[in-house]
Amino acid sequence: MSFQAYLDAVETKTGRTPRQILDLAAERGFTADSRAGEVLEWLKSEFGLGRGHGMALVHVLRNGPVIGDRHVGSTGSHRDESTELWLDGAAAREADRPNG
Repeated sequence: MSFQAYLDAVETKTGRTPRQILDLAAERGFTADSRAGEVLEWLKSEFGLGRGHGMALVHVLRNGPVIGDRHVGSTGSHRDESTELWLDGAAAREADRPNG
């Protein structure tokens, strides 16, 4: 599963975009310096998210909406289209694409 697919699955599971969840995290005082375990506990209790989906959000909380280019352009199951992650929802991403 690609990194972006994890974020898209978060939206499917919670009904909220990754950006909305990250905004809620900020409202609750979570920052890039927050302990991952504390954020994961909140994500599990608030949204029922497991460790994999939670860690994808922790990564974005800590590093912003970017990932390394290791899997960009690869053919493996973890491939991503870009190093930039889309946080505003899958439907908005599709609408933002040319011919989308």
